[in-house]
Amino acid sequence: MKIISLTQESKEELLRTLAMRSTDSFAEQQAKVDAIVSDVRKRGDEALFEYTEKFDGVKLTPDNIWVTGEEIDAAYAEIDPELLAVIRESAANIRDFHMRQRRNSWFDTKDGIVLGQRVTPIAKVGVYVPGGRAVLSSSVLMNIIPAKVAGVPEIVMVTPPQKEGALNATSIVAAVEAGVTKIARIGGAQAIAALAYGTQSIPRMDKIVGPGNIYVALAKKAVYGSVGIDSIAGPSEILVLADETATPRYVAADLLSQAEHDVMASAILVTTSRELAEKVSAEVERMTQKLSRKETIEKSLDNYGRIFVADTMDSAISAANDIASEHLEILTKDPWDTMTRIKNAGAIFLGEYSSEPLGDYYAGPDHILPTNGTARFFSPLSVDDFIKKSSVICYTREALQPVYRKVMTFAEAEGLTAHANSVRVRFEED
Repeated sequence: MKIISLTQESKEELLRTLAMRSTDSFAEQQAKVDAIVSDVRKRGDEALFEYTEKFDGVKLTPDNIWVTGEEIDAAYAEIDPELLAVIRESAANIRDFHMRQRRNSWFDTKDGIVLGQRVTPIAKVGVYVPGGRAVLSSSVLMNIIPAKVAGVPEIVMVTPPQKEGALNATSIVAAVEAGVTKIARIGGAQAIAALAYGTQSIPRMDKIVGPGNIYVALAKKAVYGSVGIDSIAGPSEILVLADETATPRYVAADLLSQAEHDVMASAILVTTSRELAEKVSAEVERMTQKLSRKETIEKSLDNYGRIFVADTMDSAISAANDIASEHLEILTKDPWDTMTRIKNAGAIFLGEYSSEPLGDYYAGPDHILPTNGTARFFSPLSVDDFIKKSSVICYTREALQPVYRKVMTFAEAEGLTAHANSVRVRFEED
């Protein structure tokens, strides 16, 4: 990996490089996605089935688009019992964590005035689960369980079909364990369009969540406004913030855990120790040769891998906040103290035994996280993403009487005389 002195210039060069991965940089692909979305919106199932056959090589009909009970039974028969036990344990951890996020409606009453907030779940949620080279069954749990905890009554999962329309057995089982309502064998931009606008076979959803490739991300961007979305997910990211106390092998292994995701994934080490930087670089080179996704890792590290050596921990922390990584590991002498100065990160992992894959699979917090620096203003997927809040206002006549002229004054100052009149008519006899 490249070892670079951390300066304002080197940091800004990295930020420019990372920004090139955003959806704004894919105009050609966006045009193709827009055409697919528009076509599915107009022609419904006919277009959806055509694109599925074109891109996935699978012929769909209204009769075979949904996963059947027999397929679910077959998936449970196929899955390794040990893996099923781990899925159930992970699901329990995820469910417990998200149960703590639940919100309740509240009302406050005083002097004839009731103000409050009514919390209700979103009615219909579509969950996109990627297919392709790495079937991420963990994403099934991370998307469906928060929605289920929030009380969403209808959760439809879509995922690209494999050969002859089959779906990954582990994904099916994970979805059922998480509480899915139905599973459809569709993927890509056409699946996002179907969820957003509905077709003859796919019901229209109120919100779409879940990561995907660039075409899925661009499709979510295209339909936003007609339907809610969680975020526009970018490539995976990790930033390790370390001092001389960190173990080089651990740091290298954690960087590689994200570099293997995608050739556009970023793996960054910011450290105050030149010696650690050099040892980590050597470990990365050695470990990479033994890993199954060696080619992907090498491309990822060549393009988006960096080791920055900072003069002080303050400058290292400042860089971490500016980069606002999806995953942030803190491997310093006192990680809890370092964490108090972190402002921007999707998920924070403290200490040498809190490696990032714990968050991906087992610990409980959601692994659907803000990417591409959006941790500056976005949060991880949570129960909050699956609820709506309605304000509640109730005044008696006696409560309104002392203040109605103030409301009129404000309305008239804005030139909205009908607003003022709406209050005035209630006190005409006065």
